Amino acid sequence: MLKIGVIGAGHLGKIHINLIRESNRFHLTGIFDTDTAMAQKFATESGIQLFETAEALIAASDIIDIVTPTFAHHVYACQALRMSRHVFIEKPIASTVEEAKEISLLADEAGCKVAVGHVERFNPAFQAALPYLHNPMFIETHRLAQFNPRGTDVSVVLDLMIHDIDIVLKSVGCAVRKISANGVSVVSETPDIANARIEFDNGCVANLTASRLSMKNMRKTRFFQRDAYISVDFLEKETEVIRLQQVEGTPDPLSLVIDLGSGKGMKEIFMEKPEILSTNAIKQELESFADAIVQQTLPVVTAADGLIALDVAQRIIEKMNLSPSILG
Repeated sequence: MLKIGVIGAGHLGKIHINLIRESNRFHLTGIFDTDTAMAQKFATESGIQLFETAEALIAASDIIDIVTPTFAHHVYACQALRMSRHVFIEKPIASTVEEAKEISLLADEAGCKVAVGHVERFNPAFQAALPYLHNPMFIETHRLAQFNPRGTDVSVVLDLMIHDIDIVLKSVGCAVRKISANGVSVVSETPDIANARIEFDNGCVANLTASRLSMKNMRKTRFFQRDAYISVDFLEKETEVIRLQQVEGTPDPLSLVIDLGSGKGMKEIFMEKPEILSTNAIKQELESFADAIVQQTLPVVTAADGLIALDVAQRIIEKMNLSPSILG
């Protein structure tokens, strides 16, 4: 079993801790949090060892799981990597591209693995959609959330949209050519609502919308590609695939058929709802990282992936800062 220590025992940190304790892949070394009183209370109630310093926890562990506010990711990741420990970092990988680059460089120098917590990669609805995704040319995402003061220390782009940025980058697999963006600050010091248009070198266009001021929660992505439409509901964990296939010969009278006209033949419409496995995405991403360490393979979401997603997110934020429509 791999010895893992968790830095950060807040809301998400507690979720990580409980899932780690359920897993047979890890031994939980203990926790560290700068909020000593809260951490002590949680450690006492849970029977978990509380370390007085991050350095002591790192020294006692094989892996460090960083579940802190974004501004602290860089310092703890660098500290762990300098002590030759593997690192799992919640998204985004860091506050700045420069910090992310240093983390990646230190990981290479130490020969250690770094995984970034872009958890939607492990969402069973997206996993079910992957076999159907082939060169999507238009992608539309909506990630809407009801207001929660937690997370408002950063722009909605880093808080919410970055999930979809990573999914889009993974699905397209091509360099970004152009970014346009707009955002509005309503109740926070940073934008609470944002829209971005990303154009890729292969001609694909992605339109991303994120809001943390919605009346209801929504996490949907729609992929459009040649002869297919794939809808992924990350929240409800549902996937729908509509495919078109050329009809050869006489079509079944009960099938759904489109006549393309002008002698172009007919295409049959197939509707599928792939089976969605009942899995816990956070537990899967942590155990997948354990596999990468043991089997000496790349993590599903590497430091490089986290860096690219952060770079695109920062470029979106820069574009929003240039927009005259942002309110103070």
